[in-house]
Order: sequence, then structure tokens, then C-alpha cells
Amino acid sequence: MIKVVLLDDEVLVRSGIRMILESDPEIRVVAEAGDGTGVAELIAQHRPDVVLTDIQMPGVDGLEVTRVVTELPEAPAVVVLTTFDLDEYVHTALRRGATGFLLKDTPPRDLVNAVHVVRRGEAMLSPAITRRLLGEFASGGATESAKARLAALTSREREVAVAVAEGWSNAVIATKLGVSEATVKVHLGRIMSKVEASNRTQVAILVHDAGLA
Repeated sequence: MIKVVLLDDEVLVRSGIRMILESDPEIRVVAEAGDGTGVAELIAQHRPDVVLTDIQMPGVDGLEVTRVVTELPEAPAVVVLTTFDLDEYVHTALRRGATGFLLKDTPPRDLVNAVHVVRRGEAMLSPAITRRLLGEFASGGATESAKARLAALTSREREVAVAVAEGWSNAVIATKLGVSEATVKVHLGRIMSKVEASNRTQVAILVHDAGLA
């Protein structure tokens, strides 16, 4: 069972999202709220796998929710919701550790699938959206800081990091590199440790900042 905490200031929106998610027997919305006030307590109480949060809310917004949640031990995946696919706030959320983002008009099937994807520890951004978003809001081209952080990677780890930045799943990376999916996960864990990233989306941003993808 995938447990979800849902945050949105519009009651009708929350009701609709809950209905869509719980149409899948493997997903259950365990708590919901109108903003991020007390989100740490909600997580401690319900132990969700995923936090799905609107980015623009009164009180504690999605950016602050992302910061608070990703700093928790054994933090759940955070996915932010937005009305605009090139919302600069979303890029900030990704840098703060969000796994990805969804548009509020995302088709129901894709919304359900996104929850499953992030639960597996993968980014839920499609390759096209990843390239578009990161290309639009990256920090302004290759940076020496990003290059220096990636310099610690082995050649194979660099291959995996670039593949992540291109939006490939672990399964696709494994096939393309001729290794097992478990091996890819090991490489990714080492990459995140070396570059001090909390998830694969931050790895992707770093690779783009370094001008490698």
C-alpha cells in the first residue's frame, strides 16, 4: 500500500485528487490539509510514502513544505503541484529536494502512475519535461562548482548521472549500460553520496549545471 499525504488549499481540488488516487487499490490518502502547517507532525503520525503538495498555498506553501519534509529522517518523496509547466517556483522546489512536479491538469492515469514512480525512488518528470524545465531554469549554464562536485565520480558513475539527467529510468539505464538494475541503484546511491544530492532530480540538475547534458 502506498500512503499519500495531500496538501492543497482548495477543498474541491483535494477531493478530486483523492478520488483519482484511491481509484487505484494500491494507493491510500492517509491525511490531507489546506497548507503545510504541521506537515512534519502529519508525517510522523501517518508515515506516508509520498507527499503531494500544491506549490502556492496560504500559510506554509509548497516550497517550505519541500524544505521541511526533505530534511526529515527517512523522508517521503515530495511531488509539487503547479498550474504552469514552467513555474520558476517548481525549479526551486526541485533544488530543495522535491522528486518532481505535476501539472494540475495531469490526466488521472498519469497522476496515479506518478505516485507509483516516485514510490520506487525515481523522478516522475518525463524526459521531455525534464529537459524543458531544467533548460529554462538552470543556474545559467555550466558552473565550476557543479563540475567540481561531479569530478569525484568514476567514469561509470558519470555515465549513470548523465543518463539520469536525460530522464532515463533505472531499468532503461541498466539495459543501455548492460548491467543489472540493482547495480544501477548502487551506482546512483554512490553518486548522490559523493555530490551531496538527496535524490536523482538533484543529480539531474547538477549534471545540467555542469553542461554535461
